[in-house]
Amino acid sequence: MRGFFSHGPARHGAGRHGLAARLAMAQQHGRGHGGRGGGGRHGDGFGDDEGLTRGRKFSADDLQLLLLGLLADGPSHGYELIKALQTRSNGYYTPSPGVVYPALTYLEEIGLASVEMVGNKKSYQLTEAGQAHLDANRERLALMLAKLQHLARKLDWMRRAMAGEQEAQPGDWLAEFVAARQALKQALLLRDGADHAEQHRIAAILRRATAEIETPAPTEPSL
Repeated sequence: MRGFFSHGPARHGAGRHGLAARLAMAQQHGRGHGGRGGGGRHGDGFGDDEGLTRGRKFSADDLQLLLLGLLADGPSHGYELIKALQTRSNGYYTPSPGVVYPALTYLEEIGLASVEMVGNKKSYQLTEAGQAHLDANRERLALMLAKLQHLARKLDWMRRAMAGEQEAQPGDWLAEFVAARQALKQALLLRDGADHAEQHRIAAILRRATAEIETPAPTEPSL
């Protein structure tokens, strides 16, 4: 579990107001799917592709888990943790000290993190109990990081789209991939009022699709 954060960004909040509108405007001009906005704010919604300013908020427990994930990379000062969240989210979320330090204090109080003075600054590190808590919440943390990585990529696309950069970059979403995602969302929305029998049918389809997506694609043997 150590080093969990080295492969993905994190966030506690959402981007600036109007980001969803800018995404829609860019998409209308045929520039693709994604976006980039400013730093987040504590208390803003954390949504998915349907809206970046709505959806569930990160709870205090979520933020604590994110901080523990950072501490798995090694001891850090509070300011370093704030900057790490900003960097790993591609600027999507810059948490305030008023949010981070109370969370760190709580983690220390319940024994998931320890602190020692390094010069005149507090350095926080993961305890054995903290590592055990991370291990027990591996899937939950991975899902949060995956969502944040997705949003960070959208924000990066917006920056490039607004700058007029049309050339595709490695890791960009293919047009057919974006179209398929949108078609699925629209199909589900149009069947939102389906009766129970239809819901069972749709659920079975989605389970099969999920299992297939989660199955790694076969790799060609090396010569």
